[in-house]
Amino acid sequence: MENTRSASESRDFAVSRGYANYVFMLLFLLYLFNYVDRMVVSALLPYLKIEWGLTDTQCGWFASIVTLMMTVFVFPVSLLVDRWSRKKAIAVMGVLWGFASAACAFSRSFFQLIFMRSFVGIGEAAFTSGGHAMIAAYYPEEKRATMNGLFTAAIPMGTAIGVILGGLIAEKLGWRYAFGLMAIPGLIVAIIFFWVKDYKTVEIVKKAYEGAKLLEVKMKFGDIVKEFLHTPSVLFTYLGYVGNTFVTTGLMTWLPTYYHRTDGLPMDKAGMKTAVVFLLAIVGAPVGGLVIDIIRKRWLNARMSVPAVTSLITGLFLFIGFSFFEGTTQYIFLILFGFTAPMFAAGGSAVTQDVVHPGLRAMSYALAQFFMMALGYTLSPIFIGAISDRYDLLTAFKFLPLFCLFGAIVFFIGSFFYVRDLNKVEKIRLKEEGE
Repeated sequence: MENTRSASESRDFAVSRGYANYVFMLLFLLYLFNYVDRMVVSALLPYLKIEWGLTDTQCGWFASIVTLMMTVFVFPVSLLVDRWSRKKAIAVMGVLWGFASAACAFSRSFFQLIFMRSFVGIGEAAFTSGGHAMIAAYYPEEKRATMNGLFTAAIPMGTAIGVILGGLIAEKLGWRYAFGLMAIPGLIVAIIFFWVKDYKTVEIVKKAYEGAKLLEVKMKFGDIVKEFLHTPSVLFTYLGYVGNTFVTTGLMTWLPTYYHRTDGLPMDKAGMKTAVVFLLAIVGAPVGGLVIDIIRKRWLNARMSVPAVTSLITGLFLFIGFSFFEGTTQYIFLILFGFTAPMFAAGGSAVTQDVVHPGLRAMSYALAQFFMMALGYTLSPIFIGAISDRYDLLTAFKFLPLFCLFGAIVFFIGSFFYVRDLNKVEKIRLKEEGE
């Protein structure tokens, strides 16, 4: 589908490129430490399992409780982001999840750790939606997928750091130190973020005629609901997130344990082997965003059609690796998976910002978070753990390509609605606070 409108858009914020990049760096670091604090538990599951006599299903809850609480709190916190202040909400969230992660070190039972991990989830509830909203404001539309791809690269980096250093610290000092020490850097960055520039809150209004006069009318709750329901491209994007994040979350959580059991590796080495797989996303996510923005110069719907293709390829790598191979050959296919798996996110996150009212950008990504957390992040670790308890981890992993296929199908369907939805969005200039 060829362009039907210009892809160019002037930057909303009157800040230098250097300052925009400085804010992006802080957002990137916060996102990285978000995943460090979230995923460090993956390297600690064998220690917790032995110390407290837990099942795999119970261990899966240490990951799932975070995303369950994110699911519960994502809407109220995203409303705070959109209607109060992006920078203040992001900074407060960073401080909260940092302190909660550090407090996990003092847990003495399964339920105490579940309780503290729940506060990690509350703190992380809407950081990503706030981050994407700020990126959309600081960078022009034609660079949005590229910057979102770079932003997404923080996920594998944070996961790798959490798993690798968490395993090393736990091996040398004990699992409690892993929770405590890994929480400190994120707290520092969160405090710094209180002083960045933010844009003035955008009024959520729509154009409406009163007699012959065209007026701006404040949107009611029903109008906001219709805004999303009448934007099918963003709804299919949410479903695409579900399919893909179900797969990545399941593997991020359980792959270290898989190598610990099948290869007999200690958890620090199992974590290192897993980290290599997901570190490929550091390249894959930005490359995916760059490719999407290049192709979009000719086909505007590239932000959905390209993720459809990469989701399908990702599923093929998993299907071949887990169904036909083991050992080194299987690991090669997992490395290929690590490269292609995050490519969908650059386009998907850009769609959540492209096709909605600028005053609803954080809420738009919050809806993506809600779906992928409720149906992806939260269910995946428990799903894998439950099948592993009944059969084994390899059998559980063989179900994952089906979710990649689902993601590919819904992105492909959504691509047919994207240009129409994009063209109906009203352009609103964002102003700096105090302007």
